[in-house]
Amino acid sequence: MRTVFDPADLSPGRFYGLLTATIVPRPIAWVSTVSGDGVANVAPYSFFTVASTAPPVVQFTSVGRKDSLRNIEETGEFVVNVATVPLMEQVNASSANFPHEVDEFTEVGLQAEPSERVRPPRVAQSPASIECTLRRVIEVGDSFVVMGDVVAVTVRRDVLAEDGAPDFAALAPASRLGRTEWGLTPQVRSLERPTC
Repeated sequence: MRTVFDPADLSPGRFYGLLTATIVPRPIAWVSTVSGDGVANVAPYSFFTVASTAPPVVQFTSVGRKDSLRNIEETGEFVVNVATVPLMEQVNASSANFPHEVDEFTEVGLQAEPSERVRPPRVAQSPASIECTLRRVIEVGDSFVVMGDVVAVTVRRDVLAEDGAPDFAALAPASRLGRTEWGLTPQVRSLERPTC
């Protein structure tokens, strides 16, 4: 027997809670931006994925119009930093609604370092980052899907595996679950894809 939840019967906040407790785990795009005035911002977004591989495009969703979105629209650039288990407290702290003129790197105790191809800084403590230029913003209901063309990926050498890709355990990504729950780096099992 199942309980049926109809979006028409629940408040948007209640249905949001249902969706985020059902679609789990969710990787976190820890998005760093800079305003047109040069103020750095960093904020986590757990509605995040790859949109295309050729060309490489990533996307995240901003529920509502937030500083990250405004900054991206102003400058056309952003960086997705990998949110890791050792950085969970700072990732969570960066979700606060700081005033637009506040440098969030400073507020949550993060070190900003220059990116390779875009103006927004990356999080120095994060082991990997994806530098993007804005492709488009799509308004969907109360949310905005932000799509970015990937112009560079930077990965610390100590988390690279022999094949040149990040080692999952060394990367130690955190994820968002439902309510106030966070996911720690899980155990890994390898399965080859079927050939037919």
